[in-house]
Amino acid sequence: MKALLQRVSKASVTVESEVVADIGRGLVIFVGVSTGDTERDAQYLAGKTVDLRIFPDSESKFNLSALDTRGELLVVSQFTLLADAKKGRRPSFTDAAPPQQAEALFQRFLEFLRQSELKVESGRFQEHMHVEIHNDGPVTILLDSRDKYPQE
Repeated sequence: MKALLQRVSKASVTVESEVVADIGRGLVIFVGVSTGDTERDAQYLAGKTVDLRIFPDSESKFNLSALDTRGELLVVSQFTLLADAKKGRRPSFTDAAPPQQAEALFQRFLEFLRQSELKVESGRFQEHMHVEIHNDGPVTILLDSRDKYPQE
């Protein structure tokens, strides 16, 4: 399971001209679910996301987490994080989990984030979305649960 975090001053998701989610200062989290991912991967990434110290303290050092700053979270499913572009000119998505499995783990990831009691918004699974991001920094971090839990 992969999560691409972007620190933002604000962000929103629009589906068919309707704003379905919006946040202020916090993180936009793009999530890709791989075949073989489990609930343990979702739980690990959720914990890492809220605890990662990527917000500046009074000395502009990365010493604060989303929990410390009460940052807001906007989560967007994005299977293209699993793209394999090693061969040819068209990426392969064979590592991406099938939609039913991916949606279940995506929902579990949201549940784990909500346990932090931070504001958590999300886009719509398998919908064409327009994501407006005001990247702060810019700060963009890629997390992969396989770094902690290698797949057998």
